[in-house]
Amino acid sequence: MNLKIVFEDAHLLVFYKPAGVPVQSAGIRVKDCESILKNYLHEKMPEKREIYLGVVHRLDQPVEGLLVFAKTPEAAAFLGRQSEDGKMKKHYLAVCCVDKRVHNLQNHGELCGKHTENVENMVDKWIEKCDFLRKNGKENRSEIVRPGTPGAKKAVLFYQTLKREGDLELREIRLQTGRHHQIRVQMAGMGTPLAGDRKYGSVPSGAENVDNLFPALCAYHLELTHPRTKERMVFEELPRHPLFSKFLSIG
Repeated sequence: MNLKIVFEDAHLLVFYKPAGVPVQSAGIRVKDCESILKNYLHEKMPEKREIYLGVVHRLDQPVEGLLVFAKTPEAAAFLGRQSEDGKMKKHYLAVCCVDKRVHNLQNHGELCGKHTENVENMVDKWIEKCDFLRKNGKENRSEIVRPGTPGAKKAVLFYQTLKREGDLELREIRLQTGRHHQIRVQMAGMGTPLAGDRKYGSVPSGAENVDNLFPALCAYHLELTHPRTKERMVFEELPRHPLFSKFLSIG
Protein backbone atom coordinates (compact mmCIF):
# COMPACT_ATOMS: atom_id res chain seq x y z
CA MET A 1 0.00 0.00 0.00
CA ASN A 2 1.32 3.44 -0.96
CA LEU A 3 1.68 5.59 2.15
CA LYS A 4 -0.01 8.98 1.79
CA ILE A 5 1.11 11.37 4.53
CA VAL A 6 -0.73 14.67 4.03
CA PHE A 7 0.88 16.53 6.95
CA GLU A 8 3.26 15.68 9.78
CA ASP A 9 5.05 17.51 12.56
CA ALA A 10 6.13 16.65 16.12
CA HIS A 11 2.53 16.68 17.40
CA LEU A 12 0.25 15.18 14.79
CA LEU A 13 0.09 13.25 11.54
CA VAL A 14 -2.65 13.58 8.92
CA PHE A 15 -3.02 10.48 6.75
CA TYR A 16 -5.11 9.48 3.74
CA LYS A 17 -6.73 6.09 4.44
CA PRO A 18 -7.46 3.97 1.36
CA ALA A 19 -10.78 2.13 1.18
CA GLY A 20 -10.62 -1.41 2.57
CA VAL A 21 -7.90 -0.72 5.16
CA PRO A 22 -9.02 -0.79 8.82
CA VAL A 23 -7.91 1.99 11.16
CA GLN A 24 -6.87 -0.52 13.83
CA SER A 25 -6.37 -4.27 13.87
CA ALA A 26 -9.64 -6.12 13.39
CA GLY A 27 -8.20 -9.61 13.81
CA ILE A 28 -7.96 -10.15 10.06
CA ARG A 29 -5.01 -10.63 7.76
CA VAL A 30 -5.03 -7.07 6.52
CA LYS A 31 -2.58 -4.40 7.58
CA ASP A 32 -4.23 -1.58 9.52
CA CYS A 33 -3.43 2.14 9.46
CA GLU A 34 -2.11 2.21 13.01
CA SER A 35 0.44 -0.56 12.33
CA ILE A 36 1.46 0.89 8.96
CA LEU A 37 2.09 4.32 10.48
CA LYS A 38 3.96 2.93 13.48
CA ASN A 39 6.25 1.01 11.13
CA TYR A 40 6.77 4.20 9.14
CA LEU A 41 7.72 6.12 12.30
CA HIS A 42 10.03 3.31 13.49
CA GLU A 43 11.89 3.44 10.18
CA LYS A 44 12.07 7.22 10.37
CA MET A 45 13.27 7.25 14.00
CA PRO A 46 15.08 3.91 14.61
CA GLU A 47 16.69 5.28 17.77
CA LYS A 48 13.30 5.39 19.51
CA ARG A 49 12.41 2.19 21.34
CA GLU A 50 8.73 3.04 21.68
CA ILE A 51 6.59 4.99 19.25
CA TYR A 52 3.48 6.77 20.49
CA LEU A 53 0.61 7.04 18.02
CA GLY A 54 -2.85 7.96 19.27
CA VAL A 55 -5.97 7.17 17.25
CA VAL A 56 -8.15 10.30 17.45
CA HIS A 57 -11.12 9.25 15.29
CA ARG A 58 -12.01 6.46 12.89
CA LEU A 59 -13.44 5.68 9.49
CA ASP A 60 -15.27 2.48 8.59
CA GLN A 61 -13.00 -0.03 6.85
CA PRO A 62 -14.66 0.38 3.40
CA VAL A 63 -14.47 4.19 3.57
CA GLU A 64 -11.56 6.25 2.22
CA GLY A 65 -10.40 9.62 3.43
CA LEU A 66 -8.52 11.80 5.89
CA LEU A 67 -7.59 10.79 9.41
CA VAL A 68 -5.52 12.59 12.05
CA PHE A 69 -3.29 10.69 14.49
CA ALA A 70 -1.63 12.18 17.57
CA LYS A 71 2.10 11.76 18.14
CA THR A 72 2.01 12.70 21.84
CA PRO A 73 -0.44 11.97 24.67
CA GLU A 74 -1.03 15.71 25.08
CA ALA A 75 -1.95 16.09 21.42
CA ALA A 76 -4.21 13.03 21.65
CA ALA A 77 -6.16 14.55 24.55
CA PHE A 78 -6.49 17.94 22.81
CA LEU A 79 -7.55 16.49 19.45
CA GLY A 80 -9.85 13.97 21.11
CA ARG A 81 -11.78 16.77 22.81
CA GLN A 82 -12.12 18.57 19.48
CA SER A 83 -13.51 15.46 17.84
CA GLU A 84 -16.00 14.83 20.64
CA ASP A 85 -17.34 18.38 20.91
CA GLY A 86 -17.71 18.90 17.16
CA LYS A 87 -14.96 21.51 16.76
CA MET A 88 -13.11 19.15 14.45
CA LYS A 89 -14.96 19.48 11.14
CA LYS A 90 -15.31 16.42 8.92
CA HIS A 91 -16.94 16.66 5.51
CA TYR A 92 -17.62 13.75 3.16
CA LEU A 93 -18.30 13.34 -0.54
CA ALA A 94 -20.68 10.56 -1.55
CA VAL A 95 -22.18 9.22 -4.75
CA CYS A 96 -25.78 8.17 -4.17
CA CYS A 97 -28.15 6.12 -6.33
CA VAL A 98 -31.36 8.05 -6.92
CA ASP A 99 -33.05 5.49 -9.17
CA LYS A 100 -35.79 4.13 -6.89
CA ARG A 101 -35.63 0.75 -8.64
CA VAL A 102 -32.11 -0.08 -7.41
CA HIS A 103 -32.38 0.31 -3.64
CA ASN A 104 -32.01 -2.68 -1.36
CA LEU A 105 -35.52 -3.47 -0.11
CA GLN A 106 -34.07 -4.83 3.14
CA ASN A 107 -33.29 -1.24 4.12
CA HIS A 108 -36.94 -0.18 4.01
CA GLY A 109 -40.03 -1.02 5.96
CA GLU A 110 -40.45 -1.07 9.72
CA LEU A 111 -36.78 -1.24 10.76
CA CYS A 112 -34.98 0.87 8.19
CA GLY A 113 -37.02 3.53 6.48
CA LYS A 114 -38.16 7.11 6.86
CA HIS A 115 -40.65 7.53 9.70
CA THR A 116 -42.87 10.52 10.39
CA GLU A 117 -41.07 11.13 13.70
CA ASN A 118 -37.80 11.86 11.92
CA VAL A 119 -36.75 15.41 11.08
CA GLU A 120 -35.66 16.74 7.71
CA ASN A 121 -35.21 20.53 7.61
CA MET A 122 -33.54 22.92 5.18
CA VAL A 123 -30.72 24.88 6.89
CA ASP A 124 -29.29 27.41 4.42
CA LYS A 125 -28.32 25.20 1.46
CA TRP A 126 -27.94 22.14 3.70
CA ILE A 127 -30.67 19.65 4.55
CA GLU A 128 -30.69 18.37 8.12
CA LYS A 129 -31.47 14.66 8.44
CA CYS A 130 -32.28 13.13 11.83
CA ASP A 131 -32.94 9.44 12.53
CA PHE A 132 -32.64 7.00 15.41
CA LEU A 133 -30.21 4.14 14.77
CA ARG A 134 -29.78 0.79 16.49
CA LYS A 135 -26.65 -1.27 15.93
CA ASN A 136 -26.97 -4.96 15.14
CA GLY A 137 -23.62 -6.32 16.26
CA LYS A 138 -24.25 -9.86 15.06
CA GLU A 139 -24.72 -8.71 11.46
CA ASN A 140 -22.37 -5.70 11.70
CA ARG A 141 -25.01 -3.30 10.45
CA SER A 142 -27.26 -0.58 11.82
CA GLU A 143 -30.97 0.00 11.35
CA ILE A 144 -33.24 3.04 11.47
CA VAL A 145 -35.76 2.52 14.24
CA ARG A 146 -38.46 4.49 16.00
CA PRO A 147 -37.54 6.89 18.83
CA GLY A 148 -37.64 5.12 22.18
CA THR A 149 -36.56 1.76 20.76
CA PRO A 150 -34.16 0.05 23.22
CA GLY A 151 -30.57 0.67 22.14
CA ALA A 152 -31.52 3.46 19.70
CA LYS A 153 -29.25 6.51 19.41
CA LYS A 154 -30.03 9.80 17.74
CA ALA A 155 -28.14 10.35 14.47
CA VAL A 156 -27.91 13.77 12.82
CA LEU A 157 -26.20 14.82 9.60
CA PHE A 158 -26.45 17.61 7.04
CA TYR A 159 -26.22 17.10 3.28
CA GLN A 160 -26.47 18.98 0.03
CA THR A 161 -26.62 17.77 -3.57
CA LEU A 162 -23.80 19.17 -5.71
CA LYS A 163 -24.36 17.48 -9.09
CA ARG A 164 -26.52 14.88 -10.78
CA GLU A 165 -25.58 12.58 -13.65
CA GLY A 166 -28.33 10.21 -14.75
CA ASP A 167 -29.31 8.05 -11.77
CA LEU A 168 -26.38 9.19 -9.60
CA GLU A 169 -25.96 12.25 -7.39
CA LEU A 170 -22.82 13.74 -5.88
CA ARG A 171 -23.55 14.85 -2.32
CA GLU A 172 -21.53 16.63 0.32
CA ILE A 173 -22.26 15.45 3.86
CA ARG A 174 -21.20 16.67 7.29
CA LEU A 175 -21.81 14.69 10.41
CA GLN A 176 -23.11 16.12 13.67
CA THR A 177 -23.03 12.71 15.37
CA GLY A 178 -20.77 9.73 14.70
CA ARG A 179 -22.89 6.57 14.74
CA HIS A 180 -22.05 3.14 13.38
CA HIS A 181 -22.34 3.23 9.55
CA GLN A 182 -24.32 6.45 9.96
CA ILE A 183 -24.00 7.98 6.49
CA ARG A 184 -24.54 4.66 4.75
CA VAL A 185 -27.66 3.86 6.79
CA GLN A 186 -29.26 7.29 6.59
CA MET A 187 -28.74 7.65 2.84
CA ALA A 188 -30.19 4.16 2.31
CA GLY A 189 -33.11 4.98 4.60
CA MET A 190 -34.02 7.86 2.26
CA GLY A 191 -34.12 5.45 -0.67
CA THR A 192 -30.85 6.87 -2.07
CA PRO A 193 -28.15 4.38 -1.00
CA LEU A 194 -24.46 4.95 -1.62
CA ALA A 195 -23.34 3.64 -4.99
CA GLY A 196 -21.29 0.49 -4.56
CA ASP A 197 -22.58 -0.20 -1.03
CA ARG A 198 -23.34 -3.92 -1.07
CA LYS A 199 -24.43 -3.95 2.57
CA TYR A 200 -27.01 -1.16 2.51
CA GLY A 201 -27.49 -0.30 -1.13
CA SER A 202 -26.69 -1.54 -4.57
CA VAL A 203 -24.12 -1.53 -7.35
CA PRO A 204 -24.95 0.93 -10.14
CA SER A 205 -25.38 -0.26 -13.70
CA GLY A 206 -22.07 -0.93 -15.42
CA ALA A 207 -20.14 -1.43 -12.18
CA GLU A 208 -21.26 -4.97 -11.33
CA ASN A 209 -17.96 -6.50 -12.37
CA VAL A 210 -15.66 -4.12 -10.50
CA ASP A 211 -13.59 -6.23 -8.13
CA ASN A 212 -13.82 -5.39 -4.42
CA LEU A 213 -16.05 -2.38 -5.07
CA PHE A 214 -16.45 -0.22 -1.96
CA PRO A 215 -19.12 2.38 -1.14
CA ALA A 216 -18.50 5.68 -2.94
CA LEU A 217 -17.81 7.60 0.27
CA CYS A 218 -14.78 9.74 1.09
CA ALA A 219 -13.89 11.87 4.12
CA TYR A 220 -12.38 14.53 1.88
CA HIS A 221 -12.28 17.59 4.20
CA LEU A 222 -10.76 17.75 7.69
CA GLU A 223 -10.53 20.93 9.74
CA LEU A 224 -8.89 21.11 13.16
CA THR A 225 -7.00 23.32 15.61
CA HIS A 226 -3.34 22.48 16.10
CA PRO A 227 -2.71 21.28 19.68
CA ARG A 228 0.41 23.42 20.19
CA THR A 229 0.17 26.48 17.91
CA LYS A 230 -3.66 26.72 18.09
CA GLU A 231 -3.60 27.47 14.36
CA ARG A 232 -6.73 26.44 12.44
CA MET A 233 -5.71 23.88 9.81
CA VAL A 234 -7.70 22.65 6.79
CA PHE A 235 -6.87 19.56 4.73
CA GLU A 236 -8.60 18.23 1.62
CA GLU A 237 -8.05 15.15 -0.56
CA LEU A 238 -9.99 14.11 -3.65
CA PRO A 239 -11.57 10.64 -3.52
CA ARG A 240 -9.98 7.74 -5.41
CA HIS A 241 -13.13 5.66 -5.88
CA PRO A 242 -13.73 5.30 -9.65
CA LEU A 243 -17.42 6.26 -9.43
CA PHE A 244 -16.42 9.82 -8.45
CA SER A 245 -14.88 10.26 -11.92
CA LYS A 246 -18.40 10.96 -13.23
CA PHE A 247 -18.31 14.21 -11.27
CA LEU A 248 -14.66 15.02 -10.47
CA SER A 249 -11.31 14.98 -12.24
CA ILE A 250 -9.60 12.51 -9.94
CA GLY A 251 -6.73 11.47 -12.23
